Amino acid sequence: MNAALSDTGSRARFGRAELLFADPVPPHPLLDGLAEIGRGEYSVVLDRGDGERVFKLISSPADYFYYTADDRPRGPHFPRVFADMGVIGRASSGHLLHLLDMERLHPLRPGSPAAVAADALADAYWAACQRWVNLGPEMGRMALFDLVQVPPAGVDGSLLDALRALAAFIEAYQVLPDILSDGNLLARGDGTLVFSDPVFLG
Repeated sequence: MNAALSDTGSRARFGRAELLFADPVPPHPLLDGLAEIGRGEYSVVLDRGDGERVFKLISSPADYFYYTADDRPRGPHFPRVFADMGVIGRASSGHLLHLLDMERLHPLRPGSPAAVAADALADAYWAACQRWVNLGPEMGRMALFDLVQVPPAGVDGSLLDALRALAAFIEAYQVLPDILSDGNLLARGDGTLVFSDPVFLG
């Protein structure tokens, strides 16, 4: 992604640059000895070692709905979840810790079609957030609605369909969108852009 969205820059736009899930990974037979390869605001990703799949430990109910609900958005631009491994503890926030077996996704390669589309989405979304900033927490929903109505150049076809499906899910579950934070837009090995972790609780 571009310089404005790299490292903690994108998270800083929402004032969440320093917020990472602080809890340790609990002891578990499936996780013991696995290397941690990513940590977000509500999650930890552990490498299964096969290059294809990961275990993702999630503490946010919004994420759990997004990954496992029967009516969750599906298709080429959404993460593939192979199995819900159940609850393996409770986070310091009080939320349950769910363990998922998921596909491994990768950082966007600078200059790739996925990175160009992600930049366009993030920049347009941020601009829309600024237009709706007076709505406070609701600005994200309104900004996403703007993107669905007037998508940025290059966001069309299956990616626009995915954006619409994401907006519908966010409205149905009354969660908030985040397509700015690092790791929330990733790529599959074949280069497909994936909305990897685009929701959070208000």
